[in-house]
Amino acid sequence: MNSTVLSNGIRFVVLVLVQGLLLKRVEFGGAFFEYIHLILYPVFIILLPLRTPTTLVIGLSFLIGISVDLFYWSLGVHAAAATATGFMRQGLLAVIQPRGGYNLLYSPSKKRMGAPWFFRYASFVMLFHLFYYFSVEAFTFVYIKDILLDTVVSFVFSMIILMMYVFIFDPEE
Repeated sequence: MNSTVLSNGIRFVVLVLVQGLLLKRVEFGGAFFEYIHLILYPVFIILLPLRTPTTLVIGLSFLIGISVDLFYWSLGVHAAAATATGFMRQGLLAVIQPRGGYNLLYSPSKKRMGAPWFFRYASFVMLFHLFYYFSVEAFTFVYIKDILLDTVVSFVFSMIILMMYVFIFDPEE
């Protein structure tokens, strides 16, 4: 249990710092490239252990979101999206549960659940998170075209970064 808490604590700090100090600064020039936003911190929510109580998942999601907000100088936009993502996570896990059920001792990872299941799960979470984030950021559906473009383009590039993270670090717990 202590190694799980420690590894998730380290993952929390590293993801906040990478998002706030590195990915925030990545900008692309041009008309199409303004829609690319690299967002990696939802990986923390994705990789939380299955036995984590929903209230703790929501609390930790809010905490990582508000931590990222401090770097972006945004007023709770990341916190709102991360909290909604943490809330939605349990329902999604119930919907895409494998035939044999989950082994609650582990986190949902590529190695434990299989790459196809994991990337489908991560894609749902990331797509929900990005759509919610850009919707809250715009605060109106008048800009639905921009919201959808931001979501789709950012989803593609964020999933590439997520896959690189998962293949490089291969989290097990």
